[in-house]
Amino acid sequence: MSIQTLHTAATGMSSMQSKLDVIANNLANMETVGFKSGRANFEDLFYHYDKYPGTQDSASQFTPVGILLGMGSRLSSTQCNFQQGSSKTTGNDLDVAIQGQGFFQVKDPTGTVLYTRAGNFSKNANGQIVMGSANIGRLLEPAITIPVDATKVVISSAGVVSVQQPNSQQLQQIGQIELANFINPEGLLKLGENLYSQSDASGNPTLANPGLQGLGTLNQGTLEQSNVDPVNELIDLIATQRAFELNSQAVKAGDQMLQDVTGLIR
Repeated sequence: MSIQTLHTAATGMSSMQSKLDVIANNLANMETVGFKSGRANFEDLFYHYDKYPGTQDSASQFTPVGILLGMGSRLSSTQCNFQQGSSKTTGNDLDVAIQGQGFFQVKDPTGTVLYTRAGNFSKNANGQIVMGSANIGRLLEPAITIPVDATKVVISSAGVVSVQQPNSQQLQQIGQIELANFINPEGLLKLGENLYSQSDASGNPTLANPGLQGLGTLNQGTLEQSNVDPVNELIDLIATQRAFELNSQAVKAGDQMLQDVTGLIR
């Protein structure tokens, strides 16, 4: 049993620990509005070849296989699953779910535009629509202000925001919700607080009204729930924990054998 054997088994433990971390984060966000679950991907490491395939044998024939020893595994990436989450009816006028592709745009106090699938909006002290957060009031972009005397807010599937005011039976349009889309949403940077920012991998956003250019439509009075499947996550958790334990046992067995060999040499 060599030091390399212990290292190879240890890489398996490290890989399974990373996967456990991803699963734990998914389960922790089962109730997070608009949350998209993650998946851990792995790749095998470098191989040490004692004999290459196609080596000529004593009869000048090419061998069909070789002798190679793998060096273990490592985390290659974590991918975000952007499949639609289920919808929950709330009846709140400022709760809005996207049915299909796209992201709401919100502006950080620094002026940076960020993106989210969470449509639990609120009004600030100035009547502006903001992302529901107890930490930072991020304005919906483009900005929309609800009049102080508005008695009803209506958001159409195409993102048109209208209000009803006293002594009027007609709805007055006050703004238009615009959605953003990316050619590679998996390349977006996750920032926490239900927010994403664009990156070189995601590409630049394409902006359009809901229902146009492949974007989804809006559903007022509902929220998109997390797309985490708890049953599948728990099954994956058990399997990953078992794999971690097996790698741990391999490390312990290898360490014991190495100590025994060292003792015999001494």
